[in-house]
Amino acid sequence: MDSLHAAFVIDAVSFGAPEAHVARLLRFLPPEVRPSLVVSREVAGFFGQRPGLRVVPSARGRSWAPGTQAVLAELAPDVVHVDLPDPTSNAAALRAATSVAPTVATLHTAGQPSAELWDVYGRLAGAFAPLRSLVRTLAELGVPAQRVHRIRPGVEIPANPVPVRTQTPVVVGAVAPLSGEQGLDLLVQAAATLVRRGRAVRVLIAGDGPERAALIDRARGLPVRFVGPVADAIPLLRRVDVFCAPARQEVPPGALLTALAHGLPCLTTAVGDAVDILAGAAAVVPPDDADALASGLERLVTDAGLRVKLARAGRELAVRDFDVRRAAAEVAETLADLSAGARAEAGRRRRSG
Repeated sequence: MDSLHAAFVIDAVSFGAPEAHVARLLRFLPPEVRPSLVVSREVAGFFGQRPGLRVVPSARGRSWAPGTQAVLAELAPDVVHVDLPDPTSNAAALRAATSVAPTVATLHTAGQPSAELWDVYGRLAGAFAPLRSLVRTLAELGVPAQRVHRIRPGVEIPANPVPVRTQTPVVVGAVAPLSGEQGLDLLVQAAATLVRRGRAVRVLIAGDGPERAALIDRARGLPVRFVGPVADAIPLLRRVDVFCAPARQEVPPGALLTALAHGLPCLTTAVGDAVDILAGAAAVVPPDDADALASGLERLVTDAGLRVKLARAGRELAVRDFDVRRAAAEVAETLADLSAGARAEAGRRRRSG
Protein backbone atom coordinates (compact mmCIF):
# COMPACT_ATOMS: atom_id res chain seq x y z
CA MET A 1 0.00 0.00 0.00
CA ASP A 2 1.23 3.51 -0.85
CA SER A 3 1.19 6.23 1.79
CA LEU A 4 -2.36 7.33 2.61
CA HIS A 5 -3.57 10.37 4.58
CA ALA A 6 -6.92 9.42 6.10
CA ALA A 7 -9.00 11.83 8.20
CA PHE A 8 -11.40 10.21 10.70
CA VAL A 9 -14.44 12.29 11.69
CA ILE A 10 -16.33 11.63 14.94
CA ASP A 11 -19.27 13.90 15.77
CA ALA A 12 -20.80 12.56 18.98
CA VAL A 13 -22.20 13.97 22.21
CA SER A 14 -21.15 10.95 24.31
CA PHE A 15 -18.51 8.25 24.01
CA GLY A 16 -20.02 4.88 23.11
CA ALA A 17 -19.46 1.72 21.10
CA PRO A 18 -19.06 3.44 17.68
CA GLU A 19 -16.44 5.83 19.04
CA ALA A 20 -14.63 2.98 20.79
CA HIS A 21 -14.58 1.13 17.46
CA VAL A 22 -12.80 4.04 15.74
CA ALA A 23 -10.40 4.49 18.66
CA ARG A 24 -9.34 0.83 18.32
CA LEU A 25 -8.82 1.18 14.57
CA LEU A 26 -6.65 4.26 15.05
CA ARG A 27 -4.34 2.35 17.40
CA PHE A 28 -3.79 -0.50 14.95
CA LEU A 29 -3.73 1.06 11.48
CA PRO A 30 -0.73 -0.05 9.42
CA PRO A 31 2.23 2.39 9.23
CA GLU A 32 1.41 3.36 5.62
CA VAL A 33 -1.67 5.22 6.89
CA ARG A 34 -1.18 8.71 8.32
CA PRO A 35 -4.36 9.37 10.33
CA SER A 36 -5.86 12.69 11.35
CA LEU A 37 -8.77 12.84 13.80
CA VAL A 38 -11.52 15.48 13.66
CA VAL A 39 -13.68 15.10 16.73
CA SER A 40 -16.47 17.01 18.48
CA ARG A 41 -15.69 18.78 21.75
CA GLU A 42 -17.97 16.54 23.82
CA VAL A 43 -15.82 13.42 23.29
CA ALA A 44 -12.40 14.91 22.48
CA GLY A 45 -11.10 14.17 25.98
CA PHE A 46 -11.43 10.43 25.41
CA PHE A 47 -8.76 10.58 22.69
CA GLY A 48 -6.06 12.35 24.69
CA GLN A 49 -3.42 14.50 22.98
CA ARG A 50 -2.82 12.26 19.99
CA PRO A 51 -0.99 13.78 16.98
CA GLY A 52 -3.31 15.10 14.29
CA LEU A 53 -6.24 15.66 16.67
CA ARG A 54 -8.50 18.59 15.73
CA VAL A 55 -11.52 19.57 17.83
CA VAL A 56 -14.64 21.08 16.22
CA PRO A 57 -18.15 22.08 17.36
CA SER A 58 -20.71 19.30 17.14
CA ALA A 59 -23.15 19.57 14.23
CA ARG A 60 -25.31 16.56 15.09
CA GLY A 61 -28.86 16.94 13.83
CA ARG A 62 -27.94 19.90 11.61
CA SER A 63 -27.76 20.16 7.83
CA TRP A 64 -24.22 21.55 7.60
CA ALA A 65 -20.98 21.42 9.60
CA PRO A 66 -18.85 24.47 8.71
CA GLY A 67 -16.27 23.76 11.41
CA THR A 68 -15.71 20.22 10.18
CA GLN A 69 -15.55 21.36 6.54
CA ALA A 70 -12.97 24.05 7.31
CA VAL A 71 -10.69 21.69 9.22
CA LEU A 72 -10.94 18.99 6.54
CA ALA A 73 -10.16 21.52 3.81
CA GLU A 74 -7.06 22.58 5.74
CA LEU A 75 -5.95 18.98 6.31
CA ALA A 76 -6.54 18.04 2.62
CA PRO A 77 -6.67 14.25 3.25
CA ASP A 78 -6.68 11.61 0.52
CA VAL A 79 -9.83 10.10 2.02
CA VAL A 80 -12.24 10.87 4.88
CA HIS A 81 -13.88 8.31 7.14
CA VAL A 82 -17.04 9.42 9.00
CA ASP A 83 -18.32 7.52 12.02
CA LEU A 84 -22.12 7.06 11.88
CA PRO A 85 -23.81 5.87 15.09
CA ASP A 86 -27.09 5.99 13.10
CA PRO A 87 -28.12 7.05 9.56
CA THR A 88 -29.39 10.57 10.28
CA SER A 89 -27.57 12.29 13.15
CA ASN A 90 -24.29 12.89 11.30
CA ALA A 91 -25.65 14.02 7.92
CA ALA A 92 -23.92 17.40 8.38
CA ALA A 93 -20.53 15.74 8.85
CA LEU A 94 -21.12 13.61 5.76
CA ARG A 95 -21.96 16.65 3.65
CA ALA A 96 -18.88 18.48 4.90
CA ALA A 97 -16.64 15.50 4.20
CA THR A 98 -17.93 14.77 0.70
CA SER A 99 -17.35 18.42 -0.26
CA VAL A 100 -13.62 18.02 0.47
CA ALA A 101 -12.44 14.49 -0.41
CA PRO A 102 -13.63 10.96 -1.24
CA THR A 103 -15.62 9.89 1.81
CA VAL A 104 -16.24 6.51 3.37
CA ALA A 105 -18.60 5.94 6.31
CA THR A 106 -19.08 3.20 8.87
CA LEU A 107 -22.72 2.76 9.92
CA HIS A 108 -23.18 1.15 13.34
CA THR A 109 -26.97 0.96 13.83
CA ALA A 110 -29.87 0.83 11.39
CA GLY A 111 -32.07 3.58 12.87
CA GLN A 112 -34.65 4.97 10.47
CA PRO A 113 -33.39 5.57 6.90
CA SER A 114 -34.61 8.78 5.26
CA ALA A 115 -35.12 9.36 1.54
CA GLU A 116 -34.00 12.96 2.14
CA LEU A 117 -30.46 11.67 2.69
CA TRP A 118 -30.12 9.91 -0.66
CA ASP A 119 -28.11 12.80 -2.09
CA VAL A 120 -25.62 12.51 0.80
CA TYR A 121 -25.22 8.74 0.82
CA GLY A 122 -25.20 8.49 -2.96
CA ARG A 123 -22.01 10.59 -3.04
CA LEU A 124 -20.09 8.27 -0.72
CA ALA A 125 -17.05 6.57 -2.22
CA GLY A 126 -17.87 3.61 -0.01
CA ALA A 127 -19.40 2.41 3.24
CA PHE A 128 -18.57 -0.20 5.87
CA ALA A 129 -21.30 -2.40 7.37
CA PRO A 130 -20.08 -4.20 10.52
CA LEU A 131 -23.47 -5.96 10.83
CA ARG A 132 -25.40 -7.94 8.22
CA SER A 133 -28.57 -5.88 8.71
CA LEU A 134 -26.67 -2.68 7.89
CA VAL A 135 -25.99 -3.82 4.33
CA ARG A 136 -29.73 -3.53 3.69
CA THR A 137 -29.95 -0.17 5.48
CA LEU A 138 -27.15 1.30 3.36
CA ALA A 139 -28.91 0.12 0.20
CA GLU A 140 -32.11 1.83 1.39
CA LEU A 141 -30.07 5.01 1.89
CA GLY A 142 -28.91 4.94 -1.73
CA VAL A 143 -25.39 3.57 -1.45
CA PRO A 144 -24.73 1.39 -4.54
CA ALA A 145 -24.24 -2.26 -3.60
CA GLN A 146 -20.73 -2.40 -5.06
CA ARG A 147 -19.63 0.37 -2.68
CA VAL A 148 -20.77 -1.42 0.49
CA HIS A 149 -18.10 -3.46 2.25
CA ARG A 150 -18.82 -5.95 5.01
CA ILE A 151 -15.90 -5.77 7.45
CA ARG A 152 -16.39 -7.54 10.73
CA PRO A 153 -15.57 -5.52 13.85
CA GLY A 154 -12.36 -6.21 15.71
CA VAL A 155 -11.25 -6.12 19.35
CA GLU A 156 -7.93 -6.33 21.12
CA ILE A 157 -6.90 -9.82 22.15
CA PRO A 158 -5.37 -9.78 25.66
CA ALA A 159 -2.36 -11.96 26.36
CA ASN A 160 -3.89 -13.19 29.63
CA PRO A 161 -7.56 -14.22 29.53
CA VAL A 162 -9.81 -14.11 32.59
CA PRO A 163 -9.43 -17.39 34.52
CA VAL A 164 -12.57 -19.47 34.79
CA ARG A 165 -13.55 -19.42 38.48
CA THR A 166 -15.73 -21.68 40.58
CA GLN A 167 -16.70 -19.02 43.12
CA THR A 168 -20.14 -18.63 44.66
CA PRO A 169 -22.17 -16.66 43.88
CA VAL A 170 -21.51 -16.71 40.15
CA VAL A 171 -21.23 -13.13 38.85
CA VAL A 172 -23.02 -12.33 35.58
CA GLY A 173 -21.97 -9.15 33.77
CA ALA A 174 -23.45 -7.01 30.99
CA VAL A 175 -22.12 -3.88 29.27
CA ALA A 176 -24.62 -2.02 27.07
CA PRO A 177 -26.66 1.16 26.73
CA LEU A 178 -29.68 1.03 29.02
CA SER A 179 -32.23 1.03 26.22
CA GLY A 180 -35.03 -1.28 25.18
CA GLU A 181 -33.35 -2.98 22.24
CA GLN A 182 -30.53 -4.20 24.50
CA GLY A 183 -32.89 -6.46 26.45
CA LEU A 184 -31.46 -5.70 29.89
CA ASP A 185 -34.95 -5.81 31.40
CA LEU A 186 -34.97 -9.47 30.34
CA LEU A 187 -31.70 -10.00 32.22
CA VAL A 188 -33.23 -8.49 35.36
CA GLN A 189 -36.28 -10.72 34.95
CA ALA A 190 -34.03 -13.76 34.45
CA ALA A 191 -32.11 -12.85 37.62
CA ALA A 192 -35.41 -12.84 39.55
CA THR A 193 -36.19 -16.31 38.17
CA LEU A 194 -32.78 -17.65 39.23
CA VAL A 195 -33.21 -16.24 42.73
CA ARG A 196 -36.60 -17.95 43.03
CA ARG A 197 -34.95 -21.20 41.98
CA GLY A 198 -32.35 -20.80 44.72
CA ARG A 199 -29.38 -20.16 42.44
CA ALA A 200 -26.50 -18.17 43.91
CA VAL A 201 -26.00 -15.37 41.40
CA ARG A 202 -25.08 -11.67 41.25
CA VAL A 203 -25.51 -9.37 38.25
CA LEU A 204 -23.38 -6.33 37.35
CA ILE A 205 -24.69 -4.04 34.58
CA ALA A 206 -22.54 -1.25 33.15
CA GLY A 207 -24.00 1.49 30.98
CA ASP A 208 -26.38 4.41 30.93
CA GLY A 209 -29.43 5.36 28.94
CA PRO A 210 -33.13 6.18 28.89
CA GLU A 211 -34.23 2.98 30.64
CA ARG A 212 -31.95 3.44 33.66
CA ALA A 213 -34.62 4.51 36.17
CA ALA A 214 -37.08 1.82 35.05
CA LEU A 215 -34.43 -0.90 35.23
CA ILE A 216 -33.30 0.15 38.71
CA ASP A 217 -36.91 0.09 39.89
CA ARG A 218 -37.46 -3.35 38.35
CA ALA A 219 -34.33 -4.70 40.05
CA ARG A 220 -35.22 -3.63 43.59
CA GLY A 221 -34.63 -6.43 46.06
CA LEU A 222 -32.59 -8.47 43.57
CA PRO A 223 -28.81 -9.07 43.56
CA VAL A 224 -28.45 -6.70 40.60
CA ARG A 225 -26.11 -3.70 40.68
CA PHE A 226 -25.93 -0.89 38.12
CA VAL A 227 -22.38 0.46 37.97
CA GLY A 228 -23.02 3.32 35.52
CA PRO A 229 -21.22 4.12 32.27
CA VAL A 230 -17.64 2.90 31.86
CA ALA A 231 -15.09 4.20 29.35
CA ASP A 232 -13.12 0.97 29.73
CA ALA A 233 -15.11 -2.24 30.28
CA ILE A 234 -12.11 -4.49 30.88
CA PRO A 235 -11.87 -3.98 34.68
CA LEU A 236 -15.52 -5.00 34.97
CA LEU A 237 -15.02 -8.03 32.70
CA ARG A 238 -12.26 -9.25 35.00
CA ARG A 239 -14.74 -9.23 37.91
CA VAL A 240 -17.39 -11.42 36.30
CA ASP A 241 -17.74 -15.15 35.60
CA VAL A 242 -20.32 -15.09 32.79
CA PHE A 243 -21.04 -12.37 30.22
CA CYS A 244 -24.61 -11.82 29.01
CA ALA A 245 -25.71 -9.88 25.91
CA PRO A 246 -29.52 -10.30 25.81
CA ALA A 247 -30.33 -7.93 22.90
CA ARG A 248 -33.75 -8.02 21.25
CA GLN A 249 -32.25 -7.03 17.87
CA GLU A 250 -28.86 -6.87 16.19
CA VAL A 251 -26.71 -4.27 17.98
CA PRO A 252 -22.99 -3.37 17.87
CA PRO A 253 -21.23 -6.45 19.30
CA GLY A 254 -18.08 -4.78 20.67
CA ALA A 255 -18.70 -5.65 24.32
CA LEU A 256 -19.61 -9.26 23.51
CA LEU A 257 -16.53 -9.74 21.32
CA THR A 258 -14.33 -8.19 24.00
CA ALA A 259 -15.75 -10.65 26.54
CA LEU A 260 -15.05 -13.56 24.18
CA ALA A 261 -11.50 -12.32 23.65
CA HIS A 262 -10.99 -12.20 27.42
CA GLY A 263 -12.00 -15.83 27.75
CA LEU A 264 -15.36 -15.29 29.43
CA PRO A 265 -18.15 -17.80 28.81
CA CYS A 266 -20.86 -15.83 27.02
CA LEU A 267 -24.62 -16.02 26.57
CA THR A 268 -26.36 -14.03 23.86
CA THR A 269 -29.50 -14.08 21.72
CA ALA A 270 -30.18 -15.36 18.20
CA VAL A 271 -30.20 -12.00 16.41
CA GLY A 272 -28.31 -11.07 13.24
CA ASP A 273 -25.32 -13.33 12.61
CA ALA A 274 -25.15 -14.72 16.16
CA VAL A 275 -26.21 -18.29 15.37
CA ASP A 276 -23.94 -18.64 12.33
CA ILE A 277 -20.89 -16.99 13.90
CA LEU A 278 -21.12 -18.03 17.55
CA ALA A 279 -22.38 -21.62 17.30
CA GLY A 280 -20.28 -23.68 19.71
CA ALA A 281 -18.42 -20.62 21.01
CA ALA A 282 -21.23 -19.08 23.09
CA ALA A 283 -24.60 -20.08 24.46
CA VAL A 284 -27.35 -18.69 22.20
CA VAL A 285 -31.03 -18.43 23.17
CA PRO A 286 -34.09 -16.98 21.40
CA PRO A 287 -34.45 -13.19 21.63
CA ASP A 288 -37.08 -11.45 23.76
CA ASP A 289 -37.66 -14.60 25.83
CA ALA A 290 -36.95 -14.12 29.56
CA ASP A 291 -37.63 -17.78 30.37
CA ALA A 292 -35.14 -19.00 27.75
CA LEU A 293 -32.60 -16.48 29.01
CA ALA A 294 -33.06 -17.65 32.60
CA SER A 295 -32.65 -21.30 31.57
CA GLY A 296 -29.51 -20.51 29.60
CA LEU A 297 -28.01 -18.60 32.50
CA GLU A 298 -28.95 -21.37 34.92
CA ARG A 299 -26.97 -23.89 32.87
CA LEU A 300 -23.90 -21.65 32.93
CA VAL A 301 -24.28 -20.80 36.62
CA THR A 302 -24.57 -24.45 37.66
CA ASP A 303 -22.16 -26.12 35.19
CA ALA A 304 -18.53 -25.07 35.66
CA GLY A 305 -17.47 -27.53 32.97
CA LEU A 306 -19.68 -25.79 30.41
CA ARG A 307 -18.21 -22.45 31.41
CA VAL A 308 -14.69 -23.79 30.82
CA LYS A 309 -15.68 -25.22 27.42
CA LEU A 310 -17.34 -22.02 26.19
CA ALA A 311 -14.56 -19.82 27.56
CA ARG A 312 -11.96 -21.73 25.55
CA ALA A 313 -14.05 -21.88 22.36
CA GLY A 314 -15.05 -18.22 22.55
CA ARG A 315 -11.48 -17.01 22.93
CA GLU A 316 -10.34 -19.20 20.03
CA LEU A 317 -13.06 -17.67 17.84
CA ALA A 318 -12.08 -14.13 18.83
CA VAL A 319 -8.40 -14.77 18.10
CA ARG A 320 -9.18 -16.33 14.73
CA ASP A 321 -11.87 -13.98 13.37
CA PHE A 322 -12.09 -10.77 15.42
CA ASP A 323 -8.55 -9.52 16.06
CA VAL A 324 -8.58 -5.72 15.64
CA ARG A 325 -5.29 -5.87 13.75
CA ARG A 326 -7.03 -7.82 10.99
CA ALA A 327 -9.93 -5.37 10.94
CA ALA A 328 -7.61 -2.33 10.84
CA ALA A 329 -5.62 -3.79 7.95
CA GLU A 330 -8.83 -4.48 5.98
CA VAL A 331 -10.14 -0.98 6.65
CA ALA A 332 -6.85 0.61 5.58
CA GLU A 333 -6.64 -1.42 2.37
CA THR A 334 -10.25 -0.64 1.47
CA LEU A 335 -9.83 3.09 2.19
CA ALA A 336 -6.77 3.15 -0.09
CA ASP A 337 -8.60 1.31 -2.89
CA LEU A 338 -11.68 3.54 -2.65
CA SER A 339 -9.55 6.69 -2.59
CA ALA A 340 -7.63 5.58 -5.68
CA GLY A 341 -10.84 4.62 -7.45
CA ALA A 342 -12.48 7.97 -6.67
CA ARG A 343 -9.44 9.87 -7.96
CA ALA A 344 -9.38 7.82 -11.16
CA GLU A 345 -13.09 8.43 -11.73
CA ALA A 346 -12.64 12.18 -11.17
CA GLY A 347 -9.79 12.17 -13.71
CA ARG A 348 -11.97 10.43 -16.29
CA ARG A 349 -14.74 12.98 -15.79
CA ARG A 350 -12.30 15.86 -16.26
CA ARG A 351 -10.91 14.38 -19.47
CA SER A 352 -14.34 13.64 -20.90
CA GLY A 353 -15.56 17.14 -19.97
